[in-house]
Amino acid sequence: MLDPDPAPVQRRAIRVSGLVQGVGFRPYVHAVASRLGVAGFVGNDERGVIIEAEGTDDTLDALLAEIRDRPPPLAVVTAVSAAVVPVRGEQGFSIAASTAGGPAATLISADAATCVDCVREMRDPADRRFRHPFITCTNCGPRFTIVTGVPYDRVSTTMVGFPMCPACAREYHDPTDRRFHAQPICCHDCGPRLRFAPAERWAPGDPEPAGHGAPVAGRADPVEVIAAAAAALRAGAVVAVKGLGGFHLAALAADETAVGALRARKHREDKPFAVLVPGVAAARELCIVEPAAEAELTSRRAPIVLLPRRPGAGVAASVAPGTGELGLLLPYTGLHHLLLDEVAAPIVLTSGNISDEPIAHRDDDAAARLAPIADAALLHDRPIRTRADDSVLRLVRGRPYPIRRSRGYAPEPIPLAVTAAEPVLGCGAELKNTFCLLRGGEAFLSHHIGDLENAETLHAYTDGVAHLRTLLDVDPAVLAHDLHPEYLSTKWALAQDGVTLVGVQHHHAHLASCLAEHGEAGPVIGIACDGLGYGTDGVLWGGEVFDVSLAGFTRVAHLEPVPLPGGTTAIRQPWRTAAAWLRAAGEEMPGLAERIGPDWAAVDRLLGSRLDLPVTTSAGRLFDAVAALCGVRDRVNYEGQAAIELERRADRSVRDGYPAGRSGAVVVASDLIRGVVADLRRGTDPAVVAARFHHGLAAALVAAAAGAAHDRGRDTVAVSGGVFQNQLLLEAVRRGCEHAGLRVLVHSRLPCNDAGISLGQVAVAAYSDT
Repeated sequence: MLDPDPAPVQRRAIRVSGLVQGVGFRPYVHAVASRLGVAGFVGNDERGVIIEAEGTDDTLDALLAEIRDRPPPLAVVTAVSAAVVPVRGEQGFSIAASTAGGPAATLISADAATCVDCVREMRDPADRRFRHPFITCTNCGPRFTIVTGVPYDRVSTTMVGFPMCPACAREYHDPTDRRFHAQPICCHDCGPRLRFAPAERWAPGDPEPAGHGAPVAGRADPVEVIAAAAAALRAGAVVAVKGLGGFHLAALAADETAVGALRARKHREDKPFAVLVPGVAAARELCIVEPAAEAELTSRRAPIVLLPRRPGAGVAASVAPGTGELGLLLPYTGLHHLLLDEVAAPIVLTSGNISDEPIAHRDDDAAARLAPIADAALLHDRPIRTRADDSVLRLVRGRPYPIRRSRGYAPEPIPLAVTAAEPVLGCGAELKNTFCLLRGGEAFLSHHIGDLENAETLHAYTDGVAHLRTLLDVDPAVLAHDLHPEYLSTKWALAQDGVTLVGVQHHHAHLASCLAEHGEAGPVIGIACDGLGYGTDGVLWGGEVFDVSLAGFTRVAHLEPVPLPGGTTAIRQPWRTAAAWLRAAGEEMPGLAERIGPDWAAVDRLLGSRLDLPVTTSAGRLFDAVAALCGVRDRVNYEGQAAIELERRADRSVRDGYPAGRSGAVVVASDLIRGVVADLRRGTDPAVVAARFHHGLAAALVAAAAGAAHDRGRDTVAVSGGVFQNQLLLEAVRRGCEHAGLRVLVHSRLPCNDAGISLGQVAVAAYSDT
């Protein structure tokens, strides 16, 4: 009997788009194709991954299914296309050299925490990378922070200055090896290298190293270097540590003197510090760690996770004063693992800067700015191209609720339901700035830039915009910006030539960002509460209820407007807004004027004058006022401090709230103030007062939103704005809206604060262009 005819051979040209460079995609395709007996090649170009595969229909279909359904751990496949091309009779499967020449359309991977395989090797005395601080493979390690261009190859990263040693080169070219075509591959022999510098030897003006690939005179063994840094930390020193996306400042977390010195030198009086712990078991000794939180801590993104602090947690009181949480993170580089192994205790790991400055990421800049703060420095000679602060999140109903989206996330795109006809740049806000580039239907939200209040941060902003434009090969034709004329991001946008400018109202952008991350366009009812944003009527808005879509909005309700005595000074001194709200409510608070001193009378006279003071509907400033009335905080050292401490003070057993009336579109928040003052005069515990205020404000917002939803035929409410970082308020509003039968959209992919503004801006601009 004759054998059946063999299945005919076919060749297909396959294109794979998405996050497919720098994630081990080519070696993965090579392995799958070799296993299936498929011939051909795989390579990178400026648009993603290209494959030509030759085999039977069944084997080619199996290859496509593997690519679509089971990509490598760090890959995100957004599209796969295939076309039949002439058969070549090729034998075997290879990885082709990268090509370029057209417009870049590939995605850049975020940095990934050291994988378990690399950690195991790093701790194995028999492995050649035993205790190698820069261990990495195709499944982990630096990506965005070292990329200088595309296609993603070693020559387009800051690893270009470290030629591979023979052993690394063999692994790099071995299709069966986990480091096959891993661009940051390195070892003890080929670098990078560490050095430890006591303060007197860490001179400002140290040049930025370029990498050498050969032993450098005077640089000690990494074991000795890390041991020296660990000894300094144990002795109470503050140590600057060059990490993955910039410098950190470290101190022993349990050492009150060391943490206090770090606070004083960094000029960060109260804002909490993050704590680096070696693993989940150590995290559980300090905080309550639910399964969802453990999953985030141990994820490849390795963010700081805000967790409920255990009573008696073994850290200095000054690590996180005034809060019931600790921000914990796990080691995400080999260097961090090795340092904690030596210290054998949790350490504070906070951004390497002075408050309000961008994080230092270049050696010379770090030496100039951090030498007055740090007693010593743990350095390495791999340049950092793009600074990236640690990301921060908390868990809400078991899901991530981001506070800062940066390292581990940026610049991975967020798909939008609307596609832009032309590239759009969202310029972001003034505080917690990010920018966003929209290319087609993909929105690339930048790393955390910070507060655009000085030249250093503005330079970081413009450099970041230029770099991401280069990586994505995008020349934005439309700039979407905030309406506030004094925002530096707005001024920068207005100074650009040859572009279309689209002004987007601040709270419209907040709510549009929530819609966009959920893939919706609206209309919905939106509740936006924050510190302040420039309104279309010139008033500083901040407690708003909109009927909103990406196309536009109608303001249907808002908090009662009150003067802001002293303008921005009132933000730093909550007692000033307390004075304004007391006058609006027709109340007096015994003892408050005496506590403040002579300035109280001056502000009271100002409020009673005929001067044209700025007016605000801000929910954030209302929280400030109540915090001052309750004796929680008269002055703040960082944004939102008064509200954070008021939330912590609130008695969670209290469920009732102060009633607030309505006058047309105005939510009469002075009713809440009258309730607060009456209770405090009766001697009610401020913890009870704080809780009743939270619930009263939530009920008033829910009533306004539910009424607007009924009147306008809406079934969904979107919630955004920095005030909703307050979990007590968020949950009360969410629960109230759900009880009213409404679907509630909250953030889970980007922050509710101003860091999400830029995504909302591009979504609005793109929709207006359709």
